[in-house]
Amino acid sequence: MDALELVEIKAQEIAVRIWHPQAPRTLIAWHGLARHGGDFGGLARELGPGWRIIAPDTPGRGLSSWSLFPAHDYLYERYMQLALALLDHFRLTQVAWLGTSMGGLLGMLLAASEQGRDRIERLVINDVGPEIEADGLSDLASYFSVPHFFPTFGALLNEVKSHYTGFGIDNEDDWRRLALDSARRLPGGTWTFHYDPRIANQFIHDTPRDLWADWRAIHCPLMVIRGEFSPAQRDYSRAHERDSTGHGITDRRWLRSCPLLDRAAQVAPIRKFLERPETTESRPRKTTDWWQRLRRKLVSTR
Repeated sequence: MDALELVEIKAQEIAVRIWHPQAPRTLIAWHGLARHGGDFGGLARELGPGWRIIAPDTPGRGLSSWSLFPAHDYLYERYMQLALALLDHFRLTQVAWLGTSMGGLLGMLLAASEQGRDRIERLVINDVGPEIEADGLSDLASYFSVPHFFPTFGALLNEVKSHYTGFGIDNEDDWRRLALDSARRLPGGTWTFHYDPRIANQFIHDTPRDLWADWRAIHCPLMVIRGEFSPAQRDYSRAHERDSTGHGITDRRWLRSCPLLDRAAQVAPIRKFLERPETTESRPRKTTDWWQRLRRKLVSTR
């Protein structure tokens, strides 16, 4: 990263990693459940100096502070408040958003909300959608709610290889880099992961909601990336294309695993989507516009 900014929001210190701070365009990149903003270094490299990448560490992860009240702070509603506060901090009236897993779901919720729908200019969601399997959530909650301790860094590295096998990593250097970014050494000399185990509180305290309603409320251009062998295997984009509101998927990309978005072949279509001019014809129509056109058509045929 080229800069690290520490932003205090409601008594929490949020670490924000920034690449290409002087670039003319900005992309918010938000990580997955137990990851952190450092995951987007490869994306920043591939997008190049024309894009400022702002990648926050969610509270409880990476360099951001851990919550004193996890049942209150490790919730999507709280993450949405923090995200909007960060947009205000960086004076971003509208911005492109890219999110992996939890970060993609957060982007969806913001783009569908009254407070955030005018702030998200276009949205890329990676390895997530409006329907999440209950078994998958249960597995995540079970794994991340239990502290993991390792006697050596090598033992942690082996666990990272096992747990993140779906990331499509195929060389030892990338595995070591991922493990280093995932590791935190404890006072006794043992190793653990770089997150607060209490982040799993969100599986207990977050109120279930109809994500399909949020999905259909998204009006901005949308790109979906799905890993073929990842837990999020459903083809959500086709469901969105059939939505009568006319929002439509702007682009989709299927990859063989949950992608880190750190390779030229993965990032090229993202750049194309982000830099594509939004014309009147391509701009998603609001539900009310579609309904008014349908009413006029019905009246004219009577």
